[in-house]
Amino acid sequence: MTRGVDLTGMRWEGALPVSPYEIRLEARKMLGDDFFCGLTVPVRGKVGCVTLIVGGWGGATVGISSIGGLDASENETTSYEKFEKERWYAIRMVVREDKLEAWIDDKQVVSVETAGREIGLRPGLIELVSPLGVASYQTDAELRGLEWRPLEGETGVNR
Repeated sequence: MTRGVDLTGMRWEGALPVSPYEIRLEARKMLGDDFFCGLTVPVRGKVGCVTLIVGGWGGATVGISSIGGLDASENETTSYEKFEKERWYAIRMVVREDKLEAWIDDKQVVSVETAGREIGLRPGLIELVSPLGVASYQTDAELRGLEWRPLEGETGVNR
């Protein structure tokens, strides 16, 4: 994905994964200083989506947008990581209606309960890649190996 004026992204048009599921991909930043992977996923069907931000707000912020109306830079999922250009990062997310977890390489970066909480997308262009898509912000990025699978032994809820 080459950088746009703001957001560049792609949206999946096929059948969607149903909670609970695991989704994974590899991503790398080629040029730019903001998020190189904004993975938008359905949590509570098409209307209950969130975005895992990797490398946002100047290149280091990781977190979920949005929980309780707060962005990845403002809620309890916020963390900061150093991301090298041209290095592949393995990104994995486990999506349940009541809990979100995410890892970068083998490091867990998100574990948050969402039961009874407002979740949703940050208003703006990211909505164009929902309910399932990947975007970058003013950053050239490369992606590969996007796949998902249902979590075995757990019942999916289709909405």
